[in-house]
Amino acid sequence: MSQPLDSIAAGLIPSPDVAPPVAAASGRDVHEPALDNDRGTSHETTAPVDCVRTLHVINGEDYSGAERVQDLLALRLPEFGYEVGFACVKPDRFAQACEAQSVPLYEAPMRAKFDLRPAWTLARLIRRDQYRLVHTHSPRAALVGSLAARLARVPFVHHVHGQTAVGTVPRWHKWINTVTERASLAGVAAVIAVSDSAARYLKEQGIPEDKIRRVPNGVPSPPQLPFRPEPHGTWTLGTAAMFRPRKGAEVLLDAVALLRDQGHRVRLRMVGRFQFPWYEKQIRERTSRQNLDALVDWVGFTGDVNVELARMDVFILPSVLAEGLPMAVIEAMAAGVPVIGTRVPGTLDTVRHGEDGLLVEPGDAEALASAVAGLIEGRWNWSALRQRAYRQQVARFSDRSMAAGVAEIYRRILT
Repeated sequence: MSQPLDSIAAGLIPSPDVAPPVAAASGRDVHEPALDNDRGTSHETTAPVDCVRTLHVINGEDYSGAERVQDLLALRLPEFGYEVGFACVKPDRFAQACEAQSVPLYEAPMRAKFDLRPAWTLARLIRRDQYRLVHTHSPRAALVGSLAARLARVPFVHHVHGQTAVGTVPRWHKWINTVTERASLAGVAAVIAVSDSAARYLKEQGIPEDKIRRVPNGVPSPPQLPFRPEPHGTWTLGTAAMFRPRKGAEVLLDAVALLRDQGHRVRLRMVGRFQFPWYEKQIRERTSRQNLDALVDWVGFTGDVNVELARMDVFILPSVLAEGLPMAVIEAMAAGVPVIGTRVPGTLDTVRHGEDGLLVEPGDAEALASAVAGLIEGRWNWSALRQRAYRQQVARFSDRSMAAGVAEIYRRILT
């Protein structure tokens, strides 16, 4: 954001039995238009006079796929009569990166994993500013947001962006996150699953089926398929992610090394930051060992992924574990960049092999290299894949359809 955020609790850490005071929001104007990134269309965030206020409780420490969903919902939901406010329990990068700069953003930082004191802060905020519903977006946010909603006597909705029980973190860590999320959902009005795979996961975790609502992720759709000449000479491969072990960067580097050894002229753009310094060190050392330094561009975090997508001939998401519904893949489809993904939940819900993208087995560098080679050699029709991907994105994965789905859930709950 353009100026520092005021803490909702004014920096005071209350004792557990004292309800903390509520400070003002971040000082930003709520009723200002926000521009959709680089497509020349305006998402007017000025809400109707009778707009229903909803508070989205988020982590706020990063800006990747889940945060992109939160951002786009804040931009689009006013069209359906719902105004959004953000409350961050781990405030950091989100405030500076999000597009919805006109939306009020509050800080209610948790000082530890199970610090519930911000719930009283948020409950006072909900009552003071007349928020009618709480919408949480992570296990940590659900822990605090669900309690705040009960204290303020408003309903709450939880949004599942990934499979908490699946990951490369230690087993005890996954267990704690899963139990925390499940316990926090007692009394939830609805749980939003971003894909059929996510809905099945929720049922396996014991969430009642009548509480689960499917709303696929979406991104803005350009009015027509962006022009892109068919690649010749050196092909630019790219990926965009919050790089961590589950994203399969090692597999992608191995595939690039294989393509080089086969005589294919390729470059790789790595867009995004690393979650852990030790993992970044490991990946960069692997790049050097394979003599790939001259072929790999480390782009880092970008606030406008479309600029980077315009530089790619193929987008690759080599995930080795389940995704929610990968926003980066949907962004690539909207931009008309052919996608190669892996057969993991989430990506399987997005890409149809041979129709609007290609799929390979997770962890298989040879299969990934073969899929890229198939595009370079013309065994797969590069132009046809990107055209069908664009049509699929417009039809199923737009930001407007996502917001409409969430708005319908709100309407049912509040009426």
